[in-house]
Amino acid sequence: MLTYYISDRMQFTGSEAERRVQLLRTIRNAAAAGIDYIQLREKDLCIRDLELLAREALHQIREEGPSRFLINHRTDVALAVGADGVHLTGADIAVSDARALAAKNQSTSQFLFAVSCHSAEQVRLAEAHGADFAVLAPIFEKADVVKKGIGLEELSRAAQKDRLLDMRVEAGDTRRNFPVFALGGVNLELAPLCAAAGATGIAGIRLFQQSSALPALVRFLRSL
Repeated sequence: MLTYYISDRMQFTGSEAERRVQLLRTIRNAAAAGIDYIQLREKDLCIRDLELLAREALHQIREEGPSRFLINHRTDVALAVGADGVHLTGADIAVSDARALAAKNQSTSQFLFAVSCHSAEQVRLAEAHGADFAVLAPIFEKADVVKKGIGLEELSRAAQKDRLLDMRVEAGDTRRNFPVFALGGVNLELAPLCAAAGATGIAGIRLFQQSSALPALVRFLRSL
């Protein structure tokens, strides 16, 4: 299983400056622990502050290892700071349009486009528009959020767990399952169920941000 840490500095205590210090420390620790993807999701920040924080976060990541760094929503900021990709929400433009706009500024052959989805149908649409992977949420209901989870059956539909791959190569395209990450209420007990349902990886905020033993957590999830 792959791992995807999504940041939220507002979960830390203290002043804004103190929260940023804690966030950057956590991002560095996440990279050191080998988390595959790290997303900066501080969506309340203005573009200038987001860019400054993104540059600091990217520096922490590059100092530690090969984790891929994505910026939430802002393709322009992701490209400006040299991030590895962007995470688009349901309210953003389609991946195909974002990719076309990004290509006008620089080569995007290695640039990642992830998409937030809330149903199997949205996952298929993201795949059709050329997304690299989808984050499906919320799989489980969370105690502090009044929103019912979509459940493991929907995750299995989105991941197409029982899909028979066409192994033929047509027009240079090698067919494969589309990666789907499970997000929302996933903990150590529920993560194996997501793996069994066909999820490619586990995404989370608190799961990673509040962990006191990130390396062990990553090893456990990777073993599923």
